[in-house]
Parts: sequence; structure tokens; C-alpha cells
Amino acid sequence: MKVSLIVAVACNGAIGKNNQLLWHLPVDMKYFKNTTRGHTVIMGRKNYESIPSKFRPLPERTNIILTRKPHYVADSCLVANSLREAIHLAEQRNEAECFIIGGGEVYKEALEKKVCTKLYITYVETEILDADTFFYFSPDATWKKTKDEKVDADEKNQFNMRFCVFEKIG
Repeated sequence: MKVSLIVAVACNGAIGKNNQLLWHLPVDMKYFKNTTRGHTVIMGRKNYESIPSKFRPLPERTNIILTRKPHYVADSCLVANSLREAIHLAEQRNEAECFIIGGGEVYKEALEKKVCTKLYITYVETEILDADTFFYFSPDATWKKTKDEKVDADEKNQFNMRFCVFEKIG
């Protein structure tokens, strides 16, 4: 199974503040939904709890919540106590690809442990100076960019953005 990561990040690495997204970008939300729909998504507990209750669990996806809380329960979700366990639960679903969808601590662990072979990164052309959660990725020779699509700001999307995909080589 391919383990992928999907994130939207500002030019300065900012991805969140006070457990909330930094922007409202409908075109990026549509991209996220279309990319992850029908797959398992893995997210940290705080990220899950930051989603408005009417949208939880994320529909048309198996939701796996990663938490250190031993008896945590989330309706219609699977719960794992480690990233390894979460990936194992996703593998048992016999899917071709699962997605790590945040938050910051989960992204950091996934990159440090090198569990991802594909990264879907939306680069949002802005800087958020008062953010408190960040994502940093600098592709090296082991990654190949396979997509780079520019989307201009419009009346509904405040910032220009680029949808990029990186795939691990070898």
C-alpha cells in the first residue's frame, strides 16, 4: 500500500493556528476531497477534533484517529496509538493508497520515519506570520516532482496556489 501525505502550506511553512486552517480556499478543499475520497485518511486527534462536528468523520473515507489517549473513542472511526498501528489498520483495508492528513506533529513524524512515498503539497502563495503549526519539506534527489499545476486567486480563493505532487524514487 502506498502511504501518501496531503497538506496545504504557506511560503513560510505555516499550516495552522490554534488548531484551525489558515485560509478558506474552496479550490484546495475540492482537490483534497477528490484526492482522498474513497481512501483511508490518518489524522491526529487534535486535527480530527478541529473539524466541525457536522463534517466528522470525513465522509466517503475510512477515518483513523491517531492519539496517545488510551481509551479514546470517535464515532465511526478507527483509533490507533501509533503511526505504525494506524498504517497497519489502513493496510488491512486492502487499499492501494492511504493519506496522512495532519496535523503538524503527525506530518513531522511521517517525514522523519520516511513512511511516505508520495506527497501532495498545495503551496499557498502567502506568508502567515502568527501561525503556530508548520510543515517543512525540501525535496532532495530521492524525490521527483510529477505534478505542478498553478491556480490563480479569484473571488472565492484569496491566494494563488500550486498543486504539486512529489513521488519517492526507488
